[in-house]
Amino acid sequence: MKPQSPRLATRALILQDDRLLLVNAFPIGKSDLWCAPGGGVERGRGLPANLAREVFEETGLTVAVGEPALINEFHDPHGTFHQVDIYFRCTITAGQLRDDWRDPEGIVTERRFFSRAELGHIRFKPDSLPAAAWGEGILYDPLEPIVR
Repeated sequence: MKPQSPRLATRALILQDDRLLLVNAFPIGKSDLWCAPGGGVERGRGLPANLAREVFEETGLTVAVGEPALINEFHDPHGTFHQVDIYFRCTITAGQLRDDWRDPEGIVTERRFFSRAELGHIRFKPDSLPAAAWGEGILYDPLEPIVR
């Protein structure tokens, strides 16, 4: 089987009242792993447009996409999956989190803001997420194994 190119995705770092927005992209109860909202890039659309679409689908929020903050890549060392995520700092321009919002693709089941201290009590990926969200500049997080 011919190796596939890595999948490219965009993710949003959204801080509001010093709390970071994260989503759980698993059917309820399947996993307790949280990540930043975002997803796969569609060919022919720019990274910011892809990210704004994904954030709206997953959260119901409209965002302005700012500068990049983190490039993270991960893979399944026992399979063929390899993904490169580009994280951008974003600000909410419209909307609010609502309990009745449903991701049209049915991927995201929960969404919520976490303080930096609360991140110490949940599972999230990538490990460099707090440094990227609350830091400055851009980070590169080298290839790490995927967590299942």
